[in-house]
Amino acid sequence: MATLLSHLQQRPPLLRQAIKIRRRRVRDLQDPLPQTAPEIQPPSHHFSPEQRALLYEDALYTVLHRLGQPEPNHVTEASELLRYLQEAFHVEPEEHQQALQRVRELEKPVFCLKATVKQAKGILGKDVSGFSDPYCLLGIEQGVGVLGGSPGSRHRQKAVVRHTIPEEQTHRTQVITQTLNPVWDETFILEFEDITSASFHLDMWDLDTVESVRQKLGELTDLHGLRRIFKEARKDKGQDDFLGNVVLRLQDLHCREDQWYPLEPRTETYPDRGQCHLQFQLIHKRRATSASRSQPSYTVHLHLLQQLVSHEVTQHQAGSTSWDGSLSPQAATILFLHATQKDLSDFHQSMAQWLAYSRLYQSLEFPSSCLLHPITSIEYQWIQGRLKAEQVGMQWSRGAGQAGLREGAGEQQKLSRLLKHLLALQQEELAASFSSLLAYGLSLIRRFRSVFPLSVSDSPARLQSLLRVLVQMCKMKAFGELCPNTAPLPQLVTEALQTGTTEWFHLKQQHHQPMVQGILEAGKALLGLVQDVIGDLHQCQRTWDKIFHNTLKIHLFSMAFRELQWLVAKRVQDHTTAVGDAVSPEMGESLFQLYISLKELCQLRPSSSERDGVLTLDNFHRWFQPAIPSWLQKTYNVALARVQRAVQMDELVPLGELTKHSTSAVDLSTCFAQISHTARQLDWPDPEEAFMITVKFVEDTCRLALVYCSLIKARARELSSGQKDQGQAANMLCVVVNDMEQLRLVIGKLPTQLAWEALEQRVGAVLEQGQLQNTLHAQLQSALAGLGHEIRTGVRTLAEQLEVGIAKHIQKLVGVRESVLPEDAILPLMKFLEVELCYMNTNLVQENFSSLLTLLWTHTLTVLVEVAASQRSSTLASNRLKIALQNLEICFHAEGCGLPPEALHTATFQALQSDLELQAASSRELIRKYFCSRIQQQAETTSEELGAVTVKACYRASEQKLRVELLSASSLLPLDSNGSSDPFVQLTLEPRHEFPELAARETQKHKKDLHPLFDETFEFLVPAEPCRKAGACLLLTVLDHDTLGADDLEGEAFLPLCEVPGLSGSEEPGDVPQTRLPLTYPAPNGDPILQLLAGRKGDREAQVFVRLRRHRAKQASQHALRPAP
Repeated sequence: MATLLSHLQQRPPLLRQAIKIRRRRVRDLQDPLPQTAPEIQPPSHHFSPEQRALLYEDALYTVLHRLGQPEPNHVTEASELLRYLQEAFHVEPEEHQQALQRVRELEKPVFCLKATVKQAKGILGKDVSGFSDPYCLLGIEQGVGVLGGSPGSRHRQKAVVRHTIPEEQTHRTQVITQTLNPVWDETFILEFEDITSASFHLDMWDLDTVESVRQKLGELTDLHGLRRIFKEARKDKGQDDFLGNVVLRLQDLHCREDQWYPLEPRTETYPDRGQCHLQFQLIHKRRATSASRSQPSYTVHLHLLQQLVSHEVTQHQAGSTSWDGSLSPQAATILFLHATQKDLSDFHQSMAQWLAYSRLYQSLEFPSSCLLHPITSIEYQWIQGRLKAEQVGMQWSRGAGQAGLREGAGEQQKLSRLLKHLLALQQEELAASFSSLLAYGLSLIRRFRSVFPLSVSDSPARLQSLLRVLVQMCKMKAFGELCPNTAPLPQLVTEALQTGTTEWFHLKQQHHQPMVQGILEAGKALLGLVQDVIGDLHQCQRTWDKIFHNTLKIHLFSMAFRELQWLVAKRVQDHTTAVGDAVSPEMGESLFQLYISLKELCQLRPSSSERDGVLTLDNFHRWFQPAIPSWLQKTYNVALARVQRAVQMDELVPLGELTKHSTSAVDLSTCFAQISHTARQLDWPDPEEAFMITVKFVEDTCRLALVYCSLIKARARELSSGQKDQGQAANMLCVVVNDMEQLRLVIGKLPTQLAWEALEQRVGAVLEQGQLQNTLHAQLQSALAGLGHEIRTGVRTLAEQLEVGIAKHIQKLVGVRESVLPEDAILPLMKFLEVELCYMNTNLVQENFSSLLTLLWTHTLTVLVEVAASQRSSTLASNRLKIALQNLEICFHAEGCGLPPEALHTATFQALQSDLELQAASSRELIRKYFCSRIQQQAETTSEELGAVTVKACYRASEQKLRVELLSASSLLPLDSNGSSDPFVQLTLEPRHEFPELAARETQKHKKDLHPLFDETFEFLVPAEPCRKAGACLLLTVLDHDTLGADDLEGEAFLPLCEVPGLSGSEEPGDVPQTRLPLTYPAPNGDPILQLLAGRKGDREAQVFVRLRRHRAKQASQHALRPAP
C-alpha cells in the first residue's frame, strides 16, 4: 500500500519547475521586456528524441498492462493499439520491436482497485426504532473466483469479508447512525495480484450497541419493534446485524464502473435488502517506466495527449481534410487507459486536454472550435474547486488515512507546503497557457487579412471561431483569477486591429513601390495603393465588421476607415503638392483616376453615428483643382477623335432590321455616354464650379453633335458620288437621317444624364434665378433645333423623290378608259406607294418615317384637290378619286403603324372627302342629299320670321295611303302692295323620282289673309317603302297668288316622311298630333349640290331640278325679311 509521502516523493521535477518559474519572475521584474515585442513564436509541439523514447515506453507499458473489460467504443485488440502507437510516434518496425521487448521485461505495476462507497438506499431497519446504524466492510479475496455468472447464484455466507479476507486487508467505512439511506462517499485503494482470480467483497452491517431494556422500550414505535426486542434478547450482546453484501469478479469490471448493486441476503427471509452505489477504477501503482518514475503522472499524460493529437491533426492534413477535434478510437482508448491507470482526476484530464490543444493550436492548423470543449471542462472543474489546496489535501489525506498512515504535526506541515507548491505550479502553468493563447490569438487578429484570406471559403468561420474561443476564455472564472491584470478583450482586440491595419498599409505601400522613381510612376503606385485600401474596406464592411461586432461589439469598418483614410490623405496631399499647377495630359489622366478612387473611398465613410469629428479626406477635391482644365480638354479631344474615327469607318448601312441607324450612331451614343459618365464621376462638390463644369460638358457635347452632322453628310456624299443606283443613294440618305434622329434622342437625355435637377438645387443659393435655365437649356435647345433642321431637310429630300411619282399616278388614274373598274384603276398608285413606303419603313426609324408620311400625305391631298377640281363634271373620275382617297387613308394609317387618325383627318382631307362624295354621286343621289340637307335645315330652324304651317299627317298601311291634314298657316309675310297676301299651299312628295306618279296638290286660295285657316285633307296613294328612305319628305310650298304675274314664294317647309305615324310600325296610328313647321328659304349663296347638278348638262332630270330650285331661290331673294316686332 503506497503512502501519501511516497506518492509525493515522485514529484521533485514539478517542484523544480515551480522554482524556475519563480526565479524567472524575479529576473523579469529586474529587467522588464521592451514595449514592442517581436513577432510571437508559437511553442513547438515536438519532443526531443529522449523525451519521445520515454513517452513511447510509457504508452506501450499502458497497453501491455491493460485492465478490465473494454469500453463499448474502444479498441479491444492490443495489437491494433500497438500498431497505432508505432505510427503516432513514427517508430521504425525494428525499433518498435526492440522497445516492445524492453517494456515486456519491465516489472509489472501493482494492480489496485480504487473503490468508492458512495451511498445505499432501501436497506433493512434492524433497530427497535425501525432504522439501522449501517457500516461496510470491504476487501479483495485472492485466488477464489465467484461461482456462477451473478452474485445471487452463489452459496450465501453470513460473514464473507470477516471469514475470508485477512483483517489487515479489510477496510471499514464510517458508521452512519439511524438511517435507511446512508451516504458515505469514502474511497479505498485495494491491491490485488491476478485480476482473473480476484473478487471484490462488501458486507453491510448494522452496528449493535449494548442498551438496557428500558432504553429500548422508550424507542419502541410499533409491534415490529417489540418483535425485534424479543429477537435481540436471544442473540449475543454486541453482535452486529447482517444487512447484505455485494460480491463481484474483478475480471468482469470495466476500467471505470459507476453502478447501483443489489444487496444480497443471507436467507430468503428478506430477499429485498436495498441497493448500494459503488464506483470502481482499476489503477496502477509503482509503474516501472522511466517516465513514471521521473515525471508526474499529469505531465506524462499531457505529453502523451499532445503527441497523439499532433498525429491526428497531421493525418487529417495529409488527407486534405480538417480535423474536427474528435479522436480516433485508438487514440481515445490509449488516453483513457493511461488516465485511468495513473488515477488522474477529471480536472487534471481537462487541464491536460486544454494545455495540449492550446499549444498545438499555435503550431498546427486545426479549427479553433476544438478548444471550446476543453475551456468548458476547465471552467466547470474550476468552479467545483478542484484546483484548491484544501481539496487536494483532503483527497490525499483520505487516501493516506485508508492506508493506515499516521503523520505527526511536522509531516502535516511538510505536506501542506508541498501541496501549495504543486498548486502554485499548476496555476502558473494554466495562467501561462491562457496568456500564451491570448497573445497568439491577438497576433492572428492583428494579421487577420493574411491569416484569414477571403480567397479561402472558410476564413470568416475560422476567424469567428477564434474570437468566440478568446471571448469564452476571457469570461472564465479561472482566467479572471489567474490573469487579473489583463486588459478587457475588446480593448486588446481593438489595439491589435489598429496596429494590424497600419502594418498592412505599410506593407501594401512597399508592395506598390515603383522600380523607377518618377512623378508619373509615383502616381500609379499611389493609385494602386488607394485601390487596395478600397478593396480592403469593402471586405471589412461586407464580411469582417459583422463578425467583430457580433462577437465583441467592435466596429472594425469604422476603425479601419479612420486609420486608412488618414494614411491615404497624407500621401495624396504630398503627391498633388509635388505635381503642382502645370498638369500634362498624362499626369491629368493619372490624377483623374486618383480623384475617382478617392471619391469611391469617401463614399464608404461610416454613418454619422459610427464616426466623430472631421475626416482628413474631407474637401480633398481642392487638391485637384489645377487639373480640371486638363480633364475637360482631354474628355473633348478623346470624344472628337472617336467621332471622326467612327464616321470614317461607317459604310452607312443599317445595323439590322430593328436597328436602322449605322455604326457611327452607336459609337456616337457610346461616346456621349462616356462624357456623361465622366461628368457623373467628377461630380464636383463645389456648386458654382460644378455649374461651370456642366456648362462646359454641355457645350462640348452640342459642338460634337453638329460636327457629327457635317461629317456624316460628307461621308454620304463621298460614298454616293460613285454610285449610279439612285436607290442606293436614297438608302444612304435614310441611314443619315436615322443617325441624326438617334443623335437627337441621345442629346435629349443630357438633362437626365447630367442630373440638371440636382445641380439646380445645389446652385440655387449661388446663381441668379433663371441663370441655369438660360444657359444650359438654351445650349440644349439650340443644338436640338439644329438637329431638327438637318433631319427635316433630309426627310424633305426623300419626300420630294416620292411626290413626283405620286402626282404622276394620280393624273393617270383619271385618264384611264371608262371600262376599267375604279378598284383596278387605282392599283398602279397603290402598288407604287406600297413598294416605296415599305422601302422607307424598312430604312427609316419610326420618327423619321412618320415625318415622311406627314409630308407625303399633305402633298397627296394637295394633288387630289387639284385633280378633283378639274374633274368636277365627271362622275366617273370623281368616283375613282373618291375610292383612291379611301385607299390612301388606309395605306397611310397602316393599321395603326402609320399616321394616326388625327394626323390624317385634316381640314383639307375632310373638305376633299365631302366634295368627292358629292361629285361621285348620281344625280338622283344628289337630289336625295339635297332634300336631306333641307330636312336638316328644317330641324335646326326655330325662328318663325317667315311664318309657319300646321299639319297633321299619318300613314295607313292597310290602305297604303298617306293622309295629310293641312290645318293652317300663320305669320305669313305680306307680299302684296296692300300689305297682305293671298296665300295657298302646294303639297308635293319629294324627291320626284321616288314618287313619279303622284301629282302636286294645292289648297284653296285665301284672300288677304296672313293667318289663313285651311283645314283641308289630302290623301296620297303610295307604298310605305319609298316613304322610309332618307330624304323622302312632304314639301309644303306656301305661295302668294298673283293674278297678273307669277306667284310669289312665302316659304317652304319639309316634313320627313320617316317620322310620320304609321310608317315606323305595323300598328295603325291613333290620335295624330299636330306638327308646326317654320317656313324656310333656300340658301342665298347657292347650294354646292345644285352647282354639281347644274354642271351635268346632259342630264335632263338634273337640269329640271336645278331650274326649279334656282327659281325658288330667286323668288326668296326678291323678298326682304319682315322686321321683328
